[in-house]
Amino acid sequence: MKAEIIAVGSELLLGQITNTNARFISAKLAEVGIDVYCHTVVGDNPKRLSQTIQLAQQRADILIFSGGLGPTKDDLTKQTIARELDCELVTDDEAMKTIEDYFTHVGKVMTENNKQQALVLKGATVLPNRNGMAPGIAIGKEDKQYILLPGPPHEMEPMFEHEAIPYLLGVYGKHDVISSKVLKLQGIGESELEVRIQSVLEKQTNPTIAPLASPGMVKLRITAKAKTEEEAQKLILPVEQEIRSIVGEFIYGVDEDTLASKTTELLLQNDWTISAAESLTTGMFMAELGSEAGIGNALKGGVVVYNKEMKIEQLGILPSLLDYHGIVSGECAEAMAESVRERFTTTFGVSLTGAAGPEPHDGQPPGTVWIGIAAEGMKTASYKLQLSSSRNSNRKRSVQFALHYLIQTIKEKKELKY
Repeated sequence: MKAEIIAVGSELLLGQITNTNARFISAKLAEVGIDVYCHTVVGDNPKRLSQTIQLAQQRADILIFSGGLGPTKDDLTKQTIARELDCELVTDDEAMKTIEDYFTHVGKVMTENNKQQALVLKGATVLPNRNGMAPGIAIGKEDKQYILLPGPPHEMEPMFEHEAIPYLLGVYGKHDVISSKVLKLQGIGESELEVRIQSVLEKQTNPTIAPLASPGMVKLRITAKAKTEEEAQKLILPVEQEIRSIVGEFIYGVDEDTLASKTTELLLQNDWTISAAESLTTGMFMAELGSEAGIGNALKGGVVVYNKEMKIEQLGILPSLLDYHGIVSGECAEAMAESVRERFTTTFGVSLTGAAGPEPHDGQPPGTVWIGIAAEGMKTASYKLQLSSSRNSNRKRSVQFALHYLIQTIKEKKELKY
């Protein structure tokens, strides 16, 4: 079966909100083996929506709509679809009662336009909305299935998962599943990655492999189609192992892993602690780690030392070192990392110093960054970056690279431990 997802709403075209519904629906359809070939976004315009429906009917078996089921004049999804399918709109009594009960509960008078939320296509299966007022609608017409869903994600997601998916499985029966595993890499570019795994890419059939560029990292999605989830994972495993044998040193996690979550996991597994001294990132490194649950057992604290005086006063770095090497230097980064580790008595000390941009700093061009990592029982190391993005992008990427180098250091220390 082929599905097309049609998001309705001018706010999507204006960039006022992000179309997260299409991503969610695609993922759930993949789990039951329904292919999605097209995502479409159309504004609140009946004529353009009609044209979109007619086009989708030519290339999809299942048309899934999100948005446009509300009470206002621009909510015209079901009215337009009713005209296209030559179906009558009728009031669903249960939906109407839900709407009336809501207004009674909040002590407000229900305006007349709210009644249109209870309208459904005659003969359709009504998908109850347990988190809002407008019900969903599912109807088969000739050889097509039409699914109408509310736009707000907190209403749409549970309705699609618990109502629409069972409906579709009832119509079509169970099909092959589509399963994916995403490998996340740091420290290698998309083009270099593609060259290194070219032999794997050339022989792909099932599973398929897709490199995906993301800010500061690269992802590799391995996707397999099989009768069951277990069989799909068996197809994915040898491909993953081959990729790891080629570029394993750059892979830090899979699927929902982040650099921060992986760092936290490794620190907690070994009962190790960390502190940080930040200059150009002004606390962003610690904030990124701080978003992870349980990090309080590893992150003891740190300092923001944004200028030369604070590096001397708060970290005790020798003025002569800064005068000779500069504050944007490997020597400064290493001294910062060693000092913060000693002062906070932690296993690891991390530092970031550099020229975020847009102007040069301390005689260094914009985007020059040094990361220092001091680890108990290991030689202190520093890493130079030469970034070329905007000021704040450079700062964010610096944090990602610092986490990457920290993960590598933790792994090295773990090997020494055993």
